[in-house]
Order: sequence, then structure tokens, then C-alpha cells
Amino acid sequence: MMEGNRTLLTEFVLRGITDRPELQVPLFLVFFFIYVTTMVGNLGLIFLIWKDPHLHTPMYLFLGNLAFADACTSSSVTPKILVKILNKNDMISLGECFSQFYFFCFSATTEIFLLVAMAYDRYVAICNPLHYVVVMSKRLCTGLISMSYMFGFLNPTVHVGLLFRLTFCRSNVIDHFYCEILPLFTISCTDPFLNALLMFIIASSVQIGTFFIIVVSYARVLFAVLNMKSKKGRKKAFFTCSAHLLSVFLFYGPLVFMYVGHGSAPGKNQDKIYSLFYTVVIPLLNPFIYSLRNKEVLGALKKVTK
Repeated sequence: MMEGNRTLLTEFVLRGITDRPELQVPLFLVFFFIYVTTMVGNLGLIFLIWKDPHLHTPMYLFLGNLAFADACTSSSVTPKILVKILNKNDMISLGECFSQFYFFCFSATTEIFLLVAMAYDRYVAICNPLHYVVVMSKRLCTGLISMSYMFGFLNPTVHVGLLFRLTFCRSNVIDHFYCEILPLFTISCTDPFLNALLMFIIASSVQIGTFFIIVVSYARVLFAVLNMKSKKGRKKAFFTCSAHLLSVFLFYGPLVFMYVGHGSAPGKNQDKIYSLFYTVVIPLLNPFIYSLRNKEVLGALKKVTK
């Protein structure tokens, strides 16, 4: 395609994690193991929640959808890494590039709002236990999950829609291991100011706003836990909420640094580390964070294995 004297690019080269050939085989083995473990952990958690009637509660309903979002996040990025290493094919088309970012952004945004729903669920369960069944009704849970997926659909639709206004003619090298939107801005021939501005505004609003809601919810929960007379109840509530908080901080930290903190300087090695954390590591860790110290999930696993 030609525009004036400039050739418009429709294919890109993903630079990947490293250019060192001696690391390709170890990297393939590591990412293959991580991906298989991630899918087994998240899909296995979804199966346990579906199989055991005792887990058909709001908390596990949110957790099952969170596991689904993690599986989608991992599947949007890791298979492309494996194919790139195995076939030594660095090329990615414009449509494939936009699609990859869309599905990653969809699952990540959905996960953010599911974490908010889980924080509200724990707040009601611990701070208002007598009215928990009434407040966390099936209708409310369905509404919160539907809203999470709705925001997950809208957010990437805005960004990918605006990507179509950009043209690429300078370089076809994306300095990343997947089609991240920030490096695309640096190789655009069209001024990406509008794209970058909306990315910053939406990312700041969503991430900071939802994080504030989660922190306030768990602060209320912490005060309620400290005032509990039952040591056993206090311990159970603390372990449940600490798992949720650990997942929140691990997920939000890299996202804030990537899109809010220093998104104006993409393409650096620390950006790849942040991206690896929320696209590969978090989906791997979440099922273990939520299940290893959860007696209900472990009990359901024992029933299934028997």
C-alpha cells in the first residue's frame, strides 16, 4: 500500500523477550510449562466450582469468572510467544496485532472489575454477615459479572477503534514480545497524541478508581476482623482477605507502572518485565493463591480425586 511516497506497513516484527539464540530452547520450555500449568490451574478451578454444589456461592462464582479471565489473558499472549520461539517466525499482521491486544485488554479489564466485585462480596460477608444472603442475591451477582464483561468489551473497543486512525510507515519492528499498544504509538506516522491521551485518561480512571474502592472495602473489612471475638473466625476471614489483597497488589502494581506511571516511555526492558508479570505470572499464580489455603476448594479437590 502506498500513501504519497510512503509505504504503509501491514506486517510487523515482534522483537520478543531476548535476541540471544542460546536462550530460545530454555525459554520455550519455561513458557510451555507455565502455560500448561496456568490452564490446568484456572480451568481446574472452574471445574471444581462447577462440580461441587458447596462452592455455588457468590465468592466462588466471582472466583470462577476470575479464573476464566486469567485463562483468556494467558491464551492471548503465551501461545504467540511459543510459536515465535518454535517456528522462529517474528512476523505478525496488522489484524492479528490488533486482535491480540483486543483480547488481552478485554480479559485484563474484566479481571479488574471482577476484583472490585470480590472486594465488595468480602465486605458484605464480614461487615454485614446477617444480611449477606439478601444483599448478595443471585440477581446482584449476575449484574456485577455482566458489568465486568461489559466494561471488558468497551475498553478495548475504544482503543482498537482509535488504532485504525494510525498509519505505520517508519519501522515495522515492535519492541515487545506481544502486540502491546504503547510501542505501536512510537512507530506510528500519524500523531498518536489522541490515542495516548485517551489511554492515559481511561487507564488512570479505571485503575486508580477501582483500586481506591478495593482499598476502602478491605480497610472496612480489616477493622471488622480486628473487632471479631472469635479467634477462629478472625483467622479464617484474615486468610481469605489476605489472598484477595495479594492478588490485587500483584495485578495492579505492574499495570499502574506500565500505563499510568511511565507509559510515555515504552519499549524499555522494564516495560517487558511489567508486561510479563500481568500477562504470564499473575494468571499462573492466581489459582494457587486462592485455592492452596482454602479448605472448601481443597475439600472439593479431594472429592473429585476420590
